[in-house]
Amino acid sequence: MPEGDTIFRTADALRRWIGGRELTAVRSARAGVDLAPLVGQRVESVEARAKHLLIRFSGGLTLHTHMVMTGSWHVYPTGERWRKPSYQARVVLECGSRTAVCFVAPVVELLDDDGIRVQRSLRQLGPDVLGGGEPVPAAELRRRTAARAEHSPTVAELLLDQQVVSGIGNIYRCEALFACRVEPHTASTDIEPTTLEDVVATASRLMAANARTSAIARHFDTAPRPWVYRRAGRPCRRCGATVQREVHGRNARALYWCPGCQTRS
Repeated sequence: MPEGDTIFRTADALRRWIGGRELTAVRSARAGVDLAPLVGQRVESVEARAKHLLIRFSGGLTLHTHMVMTGSWHVYPTGERWRKPSYQARVVLECGSRTAVCFVAPVVELLDDDGIRVQRSLRQLGPDVLGGGEPVPAAELRRRTAARAEHSPTVAELLLDQQVVSGIGNIYRCEALFACRVEPHTASTDIEPTTLEDVVATASRLMAANARTSAIARHFDTAPRPWVYRRAGRPCRRCGATVQREVHGRNARALYWCPGCQTRS
């Protein structure tokens, strides 16, 4: 699943590529999504909202896409060969000599302002960890943690719960928990609020660093990322213990951690 920093970079690329330009042709491969009224309108803004992408047009409509596990946006000079097959294209936006293509996104919808306000997945989003560079308010984080503890019973699940905080994906939850030495199976009701704040702040810092560059970010001076993600069965770079992996939580996501560095207090 694309994480918040990936969507942040995608929004930036689309903003630079088609922002302020007039749509000269459009195509949608999603049933019930008619983009024809957008022809002749100008791309007013492109916004990354956690893992959601919102492209607003001068006529007042907004194209909402959510990549989930498979989707991606590409940009091309019009007429250039695409890097993915055309049958995977869900949306094509042409602005004269420039084209933006959304491939295999499960969520594609055209919304007006009222639709944006009531769209369930957008309305329920927790604070965006990349939202303006400000830390997630501690009181809000504690309130949402308490409200979602039953649905997300471990701290590892809590970090992926987009109704608690939005934007964190599997890579950054594993790396942030490792960086803060937090055992991922710790119950959501047992995690110290200040510890959770530290983990969220660490994930936010790592994502912000990666959002500014296409290179892999570094979060320690002594070794490159990743420390635990996709390193199951290998020695921990910090203590030498064997990195563990399991399928964890309701969404059955792969969880990586070091049993030597991440122990329950």
